[in-house]
Amino acid sequence: MRREQRLRRRKDFAAAYRQGQTQGNRLLVVRVRPNGGEATRFGFVAGKVVGGAVTRNLVKRRLRAAARTLATKPGLDIVVGARKVAAVAEYQALERALAVLLKRAGVLADDLQPEGPPGKEHH
Repeated sequence: MRREQRLRRRKDFAAAYRQGQTQGNRLLVVRVRPNGGEATRFGFVAGKVVGGAVTRNLVKRRLRAAARTLATKPGLDIVVGARKVAAVAEYQALERALAVLLKRAGVLADDLQPEGPPGKEHH
């Protein structure tokens, strides 16, 4: 991810924890907060409960890769926290879990597109 797409400062993480809308599932916890800017920034967190440094970094790399595949609305700070079971989850499971949580939080750019007439599904 480019520098402007990453949360780097402690105060940015703290604001997302304090003021952000929280969504969670078995693998991840996502906190979303408007940042007043144009770019959406991601931060990734994996505590020691996830495992050693190698495992934590692996999980965060997988989450970064998954986040790159998703189009999000602009102007948000999103902190993605890994739960303990994320250490043994495959990439596809992490990607799915992240997509589900971001959709539930209403931050995917797909949510911006108007839906078709009622009763018809788009695939």
